[in-house]
Order: sequence, then structure tokens, then C-alpha cells
Amino acid sequence: MNLSHLLATRQSLLEQARLANTAFAYVTLKRLADVVQRARLGGPVRLRQPNESEEHYWATLEPMLGSQSVIDEQFSDEDIADMADAVAFVLGTCNLDLTFPLEELQVRFARPLLEVLERAGVAGVDSAPATSLDPARRYSPGG
Repeated sequence: MNLSHLLATRQSLLEQARLANTAFAYVTLKRLADVVQRARLGGPVRLRQPNESEEHYWATLEPMLGSQSVIDEQFSDEDIADMADAVAFVLGTCNLDLTFPLEELQVRFARPLLEVLERAGVAGVDSAPATSLDPARRYSPGG
């Protein structure tokens, strides 16, 4: 590939990367929202990304009411990190620190991504195999 070809396809590549990140965030949030629904979880939670300046070194999902153990039974540390990254992607932010009703995960965060994918003409969204994604293949919130 030569430089002029790479530059000529730059905009298309950026759009494909944005859609790929959107798809990954959607599938991640859909999978986690399914856990919320199956386990009948709800109520306000605080979702935070790591923030070294506050000496907060990992993502957390804390119930504002109820027991932390219920959250810990349903979500791994990796699930919580994925949720925080995906929600931050939806909101276009870094250093996420957000309180919201957990039962709204699907409607508030996954559904808008689904709409973006559908408007872009992405096929097979409903049949996306959420469990087949490699969690090591993350997207960048700025992507």
C-alpha cells in the first residue's frame, strides 16, 4: 500500500473504525443488559472508570441501595471495566463517574448504539453473538 492510497482511504477507514467501535460497545452493553434483566437487577448504581488522580485504580459498579455482593455475583471485574468503557464511549467521555438506574442500561446506552448501527445500514445486528467476542479486543473511547 502506498501513501497516497492510504491518505485517499483515510476517511473511509475512520468511519469503519467508528462503526466497529460502535458495534463492539453495543454488543458489550447488550450482553451486560441481558445479565441485568435475567438477574432482575435494578436500582441506582454508580459506575466509575479508573482515575489515577483520585487514586481510583480500577472500574467500579457500586449499588447506591442494596448489597455490593449482588453486583459481584453477576459481574466480573472485566465485565464492569467493559461496561464502564462502553458507557464512556456512548457518552463520549473519559473519566466516567455516573449514577443511573441499572435497569436502564439497555434503553439508555445500548439502544442508541443500535440506532446508529441501523442508520448506517449494518446488517446482522440482532444476530450478533455477544459471547463470541474476545474481550481483549477493546475499542478506544475516542474512536
